[in-house]
Amino acid sequence: MKHNMKWIGLLICVMLVLSSVALADAATYSANGYGYGGKMDLTVTIDNGTITDIVLGENHETNVVIDRAFPVIRERILEANSPVVDSVSAATFSSFAVKAAVADAMKQAGMDAPAITMATAGEEKPATERAAETCDIVIVGGGPAGLAAAIGAKQTKPDANVIVVEKLDILSGNGKFDMNFFDIINTEAQKKAGNEEWTVNQVAHFIETKASSGETAERIEVWANEENTLDAWLRAMGVELNYNYGGTNHLAEDNQYSGEVIQAGLEKTAYELNADVRTGTKGVDLVMEDGTCKGVIVTNNDNETYTIYAPSVIIATGGFCYNKDLLAEYAPGFEVMNTSNQMGATGDFVKVFEKNGFMMENMGKMSVFANIIVPRRDLTGGADMNLFVNKEGTLLPNKSGLERGLMVKEQTDGAAFYVTDKTGYDSFYRIRKHVGLGYYAQGATLDELAAALGIDAEGLKASVAQYNEDAKAGVENAATGAVPKRALDAEGPYYGVRVEAANHMTKGGVVANENAQVLNADGTVVPGLYAAGEVTWQSGGYSESVVFGKVAGEHAAAALK
Repeated sequence: MKHNMKWIGLLICVMLVLSSVALADAATYSANGYGYGGKMDLTVTIDNGTITDIVLGENHETNVVIDRAFPVIRERILEANSPVVDSVSAATFSSFAVKAAVADAMKQAGMDAPAITMATAGEEKPATERAAETCDIVIVGGGPAGLAAAIGAKQTKPDANVIVVEKLDILSGNGKFDMNFFDIINTEAQKKAGNEEWTVNQVAHFIETKASSGETAERIEVWANEENTLDAWLRAMGVELNYNYGGTNHLAEDNQYSGEVIQAGLEKTAYELNADVRTGTKGVDLVMEDGTCKGVIVTNNDNETYTIYAPSVIIATGGFCYNKDLLAEYAPGFEVMNTSNQMGATGDFVKVFEKNGFMMENMGKMSVFANIIVPRRDLTGGADMNLFVNKEGTLLPNKSGLERGLMVKEQTDGAAFYVTDKTGYDSFYRIRKHVGLGYYAQGATLDELAAALGIDAEGLKASVAQYNEDAKAGVENAATGAVPKRALDAEGPYYGVRVEAANHMTKGGVVANENAQVLNADGTVVPGLYAAGEVTWQSGGYSESVVFGKVAGEHAAAALK
């Protein structure tokens, strides 16, 4: 017995030693990768060959992307104990940076570290068919319209089983990037600003201003009434738009974009109301029986295809700015331009609508944004005055739409630049934000700015001198074809950034009535089918998408038996 105890004691000692060695192997490693905004710092904990934690440090990624994407890529890496995993869709560069940093930490820990490239992905899963599901309402698209639809449905009928599918791995579409939330009326911010134009007789005034928009009178009336109560609806879920900078334009605060606040609030509320939100799940087709929509067919990241049957289907998949083939077909010429829209805007249901004979309108109608930053694609502009110049320093005419896009492409190296001064910088938050983030070049003099941008300094100074003379004389500038608003500041600092015109939105789409019901080509309602947002023909933008998403959800829920 004593002999056995001796060996047991020895075994325990060995186990304790091994345990202490294992614990000693646990360590944290500082590593970095390079994402969309440049260097990204991470701290990676590795315990005896197992990646146990990844902490995000200093980075310059777009906050509304990295805040959503990092938890997803972190979970994938920890689960696989490897950075060889699928990137988060809509956050490819950020995912690459995280994966590269983890591989670096593995190398530091003496582990076999995989080589990480932009193409690095997890093992492809075999295609499978999954059993069909049934719910009350299925919403395709997790952007502003889709989330508003989910909330509207659950607020109308709290016990409704609502499923939201979003093909990307993160929610909120292009809305999360938007600075301005416009067309909203009767807001607390407007009242505080004394903006009587939109707080007194605001509904009638809204209807009057939209009378020539091309939308039906019935739809405009619903739009107006919904915009009139939208601020209160958003505030009830903790979303405050406290800065009205004229007309119907709103930021969250004078130094905070509206989109990041609105979309965070919509996501939070949808989850709190127990909507079943499924990211990485793409709608691919409708289930139609005798002209009635019965459900939607989806496929997910696990390569599973299945049908979700529901008495009400809401399509909120956005436009097709990111699909050059569809642009070439419906808006020929515009396909040569870049887009400010997000990668999910690929027009997934355009051909589905067409094959089912639904009404489609204004498919060639485009919204073009004059200036987006190259290569970041952030919207810029908004200063009280700016100069638009090429590499020779020559002023360019202020063309719009496709003409502007083609004009930029014709310049040396396809380059054009947005230039403003301290007065312009002070006039608009978007510029101040971008300068603070380092997107703009700066110069104490025009010579310094020209050198930073790669512009011919003498050409730029000559253009500015003529422009200032014309401003003082109040005459048309020969290059721009317009009378200057004011002279450029006599002293710096000056700010500039390379820009290009870009497709911002596709305006055309499937036609929906005032209840957000999809219409057949003959104008009759498609039973069981609703649509909202940029997937529809709508004359407005962000807030109209939220409005008719909410309307779609409410009507779909009210129709449930």
